[in-house]
Amino acid sequence: KFAMVAPDVQIDDGKGTILISSEEGETEANNHRKLSDFGIRNGTRLQADDFLQDYTLLINVLHSEDLEKDVEFEVVGDTPEKVGPKPSESTSKNITNGSDDGAQPSTSTG
Repeated sequence: KFAMVAPDVQIDDGKGTILISSEEGETEANNHRKLSDFGIRNGTRLQADDFLQDYTLLINVLHSEDLEKDVEFEVVGDTPEKVGPKPSESTSKNITNGSDDGAQPSTSTG
């Protein structure tokens, strides 16, 4: 859904719990675990980085009972329209976009 090539995903709680690693085999044991096994619930925030494409997403996990049948999740909010290697720039490489109230999913693009 996010067009990431080599993502690293961690819980954005200051502890650095890594859920998915771009290093082969590093988090393979997590593949069959549920989000709740990691304490991820409604309101948890995840940070996904793709260093190969130089962008970061901040993902707010929101529980919903209103999804259509056979739909496991829905992406709501700003998603990258075109993702790919970024041309070299001399300015800041990280621009953070987010909501003030934390209730809506937010993204960071670089």
